[in-house]
This record gives sequence, C-alpha cells and structure tokens, in this order.
Amino acid sequence: MKRLVGPVLVLAGVLYPFAVHLGLGHFAPWQFAVLLGGLWLARGLSAPRRPGNRWMSVVALGFCGLLAVSDSAALLRWYPVLVNGFMLVLFGASLKYGPPLVERLARLREPELPAAAIGYTRRVTEVWCGFFLVNGLIAAGLTLWAPLAWWTLYNGLIAYIAMGLLFAGEWLIRQQVRGRA
Repeated sequence: MKRLVGPVLVLAGVLYPFAVHLGLGHFAPWQFAVLLGGLWLARGLSAPRRPGNRWMSVVALGFCGLLAVSDSAALLRWYPVLVNGFMLVLFGASLKYGPPLVERLARLREPELPAAAIGYTRRVTEVWCGFFLVNGLIAAGLTLWAPLAWWTLYNGLIAYIAMGLLFAGEWLIRQQVRGRA
C-alpha cells in the first residue's frame, strides 16, 4: 500500500486540471479537498523520512484544509502553483544544501561520477529550478486572469509537453557531453 500512494498522488496531480475542469459541475470544491487531502495524508503517513516529505505533506494538507473550509472554486486552481513551488524548493534547496537533486538521481545509475558530471548535474538542477519558477508563474497568471479552459489546457497538457521537451533536450545534450568525455 505504501508504494501505491506516491504513484497515485502523481497520477492525481497529472489528471487534476481535467478533473477540476470536468468535475466542477458535479462536485463541490470541498469534495476535491477531501480527496486530495486524503492522498496527501496517506503520503505523509507512509512516506519515508526524507527532508521535504513531511513539510510538503503538511503544507498540502493546509491547502486542502483551506480549500475545504472556503469551498472556493477559484482556490482549486492554485494547486498546480503549489506543486511547482514544492518542486522549486526541493531542487533549489538541493543546490544550497547539496548534493544537487539531479546529481543524486545520476548517482543511482552511476555511483562514481566524474568531476565534470558533477558540475553538469548542478547546471541541470539550476535549469529545472528555472523551469519550475517559470511554470509556476504561468500557472499563477492563468489562475488569476485566464478562463478555466486555458488554465486546464496549460496545466493539463502544455506544461507536461514543456517538461517532456526539457527532459528530451537535456538527454540529447547529455549524450553529446558524454561523447566528448
């Protein structure tokens, strides 16, 4: 069960914009809050003790509590901004307190990274910080000023296409860097 909570929360996050867009006519915002809060509570109780696991769960539960109490459809649209903020803080904190998050991921496949790779992973972590900052600002702008359909299109599709392009571009650059090394 513990292993299922993380992937279910990720899937819920990916589908969230479409659920909000399609579900607002059938469900109240407080019902979204209860479902999302249940997932975050399960994550908080089942996640291993790592820096970020607890505080993210507490902040997300606070958001869900505020959403439940306010029953605000407008507040529903702030969740992607919250998630981008979480990712920005995780990647950014790893740059300050080290090792950078991308380096940690790289060491899972290759425990002994050369010095050049360590510098490269730091730069990639910085790029991801920039991505999450820009993506979060766009999500906030759409939350404040755009119709629900635009918000759904961006947060449910365009943001993931941009993320995929960043992954693919980084992979291509990494192959060139490795080829030179």
